[in-house]
Amino acid sequence: MKQYIVDAFTDKLFSGNPAAVCIMDRWPSDEDMLNIACENNLSETAFCVKYDNIYKLRWFTPKDEIDLCGHATLATAFVIKNFIERERDVISFDTLSGRLTVSVIDNVYEMTFPAYRLNKVAVTNEMEQSIGIRPIEAYKDRDLLMVIDNEDAVKNMSPDFALLKRLDGLCIAVTARSQQYDCISRVFAPELSIPEDPVTGSTHCMIAPYWADKLGKSHITAFQASERTGLLMCEVCNDGKVKISGKAALYAISEIMVN
Repeated sequence: MKQYIVDAFTDKLFSGNPAAVCIMDRWPSDEDMLNIACENNLSETAFCVKYDNIYKLRWFTPKDEIDLCGHATLATAFVIKNFIERERDVISFDTLSGRLTVSVIDNVYEMTFPAYRLNKVAVTNEMEQSIGIRPIEAYKDRDLLMVIDNEDAVKNMSPDFALLKRLDGLCIAVTARSQQYDCISRVFAPELSIPEDPVTGSTHCMIAPYWADKLGKSHITAFQASERTGLLMCEVCNDGKVKISGKAALYAISEIMVN
């Protein structure tokens, strides 16, 4: 089985978020896919099989299958565009989150995702203890979004991962207004055995709508301040969708010795 490693939300190697991508003729077993993801030990490994003109796409963390992943979707579209169907500029995926489309424009990959809901929840002492600063607001959907009023605190944060894991949210995001960009964030996923995710497309389905509402604008430039860093260009649409765009860079192509 051929596997590609792609750095997503960047145009240079060793930054952005690396994802493994396997484009296959048929599905391996779920056990094999989970074992491959665990062996890769990246935040996500994407598995993709084409049916007629649509690709079926699934994402696995080292711990379990996940319902939505932005950077691995971008990485998969990058592989299809550059190695499978070079003439194709619009790629459709059937996923656990429904039909997703990726449009390729001048080497930029624009993904259309469902927006997350901004269900406001109470700020708790546990939130404050887990990140070392008290949020000014908090919101919950699949993920937990905590808003603080200090950009430098986001950059310098050293969260308590044991306490983060007790919070209610698959991913735990912390965001603030940014001077250089519209917003800055970091995303942690201890529930998925991922202490910090380098660049998280899916959680920006929540971060982008929040800042679009706060700033009164539909286009959001979002910087994720992980050690690898990443830049996401987001557009919040009126139809309950979020467009998230970025570039990608190929790191490696390999053969997986799985029967």
